[in-house]
Amino acid sequence: MGYAVQGAGLFPHTTIRQNVILMAELENWPVEQIQDRYLYLLRLLGLDEALSDRYPHSLSGGQQQRVGLCRAMMLNPTLMLLDEPFSAPDPITRESIHDEFLSLQEKESRTIVLVTHDMSEAIKLARRPEILKEGEIIQIGSVEEVQSKPANDYVKRLFKGKVVSS
Repeated sequence: MGYAVQGAGLFPHTTIRQNVILMAELENWPVEQIQDRYLYLLRLLGLDEALSDRYPHSLSGGQQQRVGLCRAMMLNPTLMLLDEPFSAPDPITRESIHDEFLSLQEKESRTIVLVTHDMSEAIKLARRPEILKEGEIIQIGSVEEVQSKPANDYVKRLFKGKVVSS
């Protein structure tokens, strides 16, 4: 399982390359396989290889988020847990990361559990949202179903003023 968190959660004392490849090294992947996967992920998420020897503090918030996603994807997991991974960057950067995320899902499709409180983000990225309240599932369905037939007032208020984008 790959895991990416709010604020990227990168190790500040390691370089970008070291952050991304750590799990593959712990799994004893061959050096060539690590390098190939690392370079592929950088290209996939629009990161310049020249960033490899830099440290997280020297990157923008959007770049840090992309590095966090690269790390979560390094082992090519079939399941990814993303816990508000796009909440830190500014709105323009977040929109760009959302677009890259959707493109990435087309290229390397996998099951993703995305935790978010941003209903606009949920509408844009989710295929089948699950609405929870106090640890209980309130409603599951397509975005269109949840919006057009909210299970209760709580769900209705969550999506108030939000429109499904096509």
